[in-house]
Amino acid sequence: MAEHTLLDKADLSLDVVILLVVGMTMLIAGVLFFPVSAGMIPYYENGLYGLLLFIFALQIVMLGKTPFGDRSRSKPLLVVGAAIAAVGIVTCFIPGIFVDAPRVLLSICFGPGGLALLLQMLFAKEKLRAWIKYGGIFRHLILGCGSVYLLSILVGVLAWTHSSLLVRMTAAVVLLHGISILYLAVVLQKIYRDYPQAKKSFDMDTGLAPDKAMIMMTGFFMLILGVLLVPVTLGALPFSGSAQLGLLMIIFSIQMLAFGSTPIGSFTRSRLVVLSGLFFAALGIVSCIVPGVLVPGLTVLVGVLNILGGILGVWRIAAPLLKKPERPREPLPRILVSLYATQLTMNLLSILFGTSMLVSRLIPGMVVGVILAANGCILLFLLHLLVVLEGMQNREKALA
Repeated sequence: MAEHTLLDKADLSLDVVILLVVGMTMLIAGVLFFPVSAGMIPYYENGLYGLLLFIFALQIVMLGKTPFGDRSRSKPLLVVGAAIAAVGIVTCFIPGIFVDAPRVLLSICFGPGGLALLLQMLFAKEKLRAWIKYGGIFRHLILGCGSVYLLSILVGVLAWTHSSLLVRMTAAVVLLHGISILYLAVVLQKIYRDYPQAKKSFDMDTGLAPDKAMIMMTGFFMLILGVLLVPVTLGALPFSGSAQLGLLMIIFSIQMLAFGSTPIGSFTRSRLVVLSGLFFAALGIVSCIVPGVLVPGLTVLVGVLNILGGILGVWRIAAPLLKKPERPREPLPRILVSLYATQLTMNLLSILFGTSMLVSRLIPGMVVGVILAANGCILLFLLHLLVVLEGMQNREKALA
C-alpha cells in the first residue's frame, strides 16, 4: 500500500470547503455554548451571527448557493451576496449596531431556508428519487442532506425564539447540526472522488470565478474594516478586535482550503495546507465567539504573516527585474505594468499593516484605517485588472 504523507495533494471541492468551515463553526459553537450557559466563559453573540452571515454570503458569491436553493451567479446575486457579507462584517466588528436584525436574518436563512431545501430534496426529480435509485453512497447523501435541513429548521426556530431558558437545548441542536454538516461534507467529497462528473463547473457561469469572488470579498472586508476604524479611533463606535481577527483568520483559512493560497504565498493544496487551513478556521471561530481570549496570540500571528507575506511578495515582483537580461527586454503591455504596480503596492501596505499589529502605537489608529481601506480599494482594482486581462486572453483564444 502507498504511504500517505502531509505533502500529498488534497483535492477538495469548493462546496466541500465551505461545508467544512460552516460545520466547524456550528460544532465549535455548540461545544462552547455549554460552558457559556454555566457562566464559565464570555460569549460574543454578534461575533457568531456576523460570522455565519459572512459564510452565507461566501456560499452565495462563490457557489451560487442561497439559503433557499441554487441560483445562477448573476450580477444581481453577487450584489445580494456582497450586501449580506457587509452586514455580517459590520455585525462582527461593531457590538449591537444592528440590534436584532442579524438574529432575525439568520433565523430566516436557517428556518424557512432549511424547509425550502428539504422540500426541494423531496420533490426534485434529480434528488431524492434519483439518489434512492443510485443507492450506495447516495443513501448517505440522503441521510446527510435530510439531517442538515431538519436541524437547520430547528436552529432557525431556536434563533427566532432567542430564549435564555433554551441555551442548553440550543447548544445540543447546534452541536448536532455541526456534526451533520461535517458528515455531509465527507459524503460529498467521496461522491466527487468517485463520480467527478458530479462536480459543479463554473465555466458556463455568469458570475466571477470562485478565486476572483474571494478577492472581491477580501477587498470588501479590508475596505469596511478600514472605514470603520476611523470612527472607532475617534471613540464614536465600540469595536470588537477579537471578532475582527477571527474573521480575518476565516478568510485566510478559506483561501488556503479552496485555492492553496496562504498569507505568505500560493502553494500546492497539500494535506499540510488543508490541515493548516482547518487550524486557522478553528482559531478564527473561537476568536469570533469568545471575546479577548485569543487576541494576543492572533495579533502576533497576523502581524508576522502580513510582514512576511509582504516581504516575499515584493521579492517575487522585484527579483526578475533585478536580473540582468541576456537580451533587451520588450516593453510590457500597460495592463501588466498596472498589475505589477498594484501587487507591489498591496505588499507594501501589507508590511505596514503587519508592523502596526506588532508594534503598538507605532502607527496611529486613524492611519491604520486609511491603510486598510486603501488595501481594500487596491484589491478591488486588482480584481478589475484580472477580469480585464482574462477578457483579453479569451478574445485572443477566440481569434486564434
